[in-house]
Amino acid sequence: MIVGILLKGYSGFYYVYAEGRVWECSLRGRFRIKEQEFLTGDRVQILPGTGNKATIEKVEERRNSLVRPTIANVDQAFLVFALLSPRPDLNLLDRLLIQVSEVGIKPIIIINKVDQAEEQGSTATSENAVTSLDYYKKLGYDFVKVSARTGQGLAEVREHLKGKVTVLAGPSGVGKSSLVNALEPGFELKTGEISRKMKRGRHTTRHVELMVCGEGLIADTPGFSSLYLPKMKREELSFFFPEFADVSGKCRFTSCLHHKEPDCAVKAAVESGQIEKTRYDHYCLFLEEVIAAERRY
Repeated sequence: MIVGILLKGYSGFYYVYAEGRVWECSLRGRFRIKEQEFLTGDRVQILPGTGNKATIEKVEERRNSLVRPTIANVDQAFLVFALLSPRPDLNLLDRLLIQVSEVGIKPIIIINKVDQAEEQGSTATSENAVTSLDYYKKLGYDFVKVSARTGQGLAEVREHLKGKVTVLAGPSGVGKSSLVNALEPGFELKTGEISRKMKRGRHTTRHVELMVCGEGLIADTPGFSSLYLPKMKREELSFFFPEFADVSGKCRFTSCLHHKEPDCAVKAAVESGQIEKTRYDHYCLFLEEVIAAERRY
């Protein structure tokens, strides 16, 4: 048997990527009896048959999973934003960072359309956007500036893709599809036959598909452009703001939520410019959401 990754499943057929090729798989009877739920990204053991045919013999335990998009065993998320048009929505970026980090997925911030500012003569505006975004690089997040049109930064993105399962996230209009096409030219021609075949029958993986891109796999999905925060306790929210860690120990109260408490070292760091005010403002908004959710639960 060999181990592969489930790319997609339709009407009783499952397509698994293993050993550099795609296998068309059916299920053993025991899976049908148990009504096993398969997710895109599941690692499965398959028994090869004739040609590209195989049967799924075992589903391995999932490391993680997302609800939107519905996918399992994700290594990393490309959080894609445009430098301009639309301008980066930092509130959404902070939400996405929390969402993926909470389930152990590594976030990689990708800023597309870096060539656009020069064409539009918007240098000052783009510099302001880059300055705000560069703050995330200082926090230790991977950060890549790219242009799907000119090719700038694509080599670095391909390095991140190698051997990984990646999902795309970000608002509409930032060039996610253009980025994938630039990373894997001619992709539609390579997968057209499989894609046409897949359009027959009922979706069993909720429309989420993985496709080979570079030397990795990337989710073919609209991604998630708006998110509720994951369920957590109010004290846990600050864990997703790494810049708080260096100063929070100096707060007057050990249980400080860095919101309305007196003698808060985090608020002092915001006032001194050590912590970006926009990030702190988002923290306060998120804290209110978490507290409201706690009350509902």
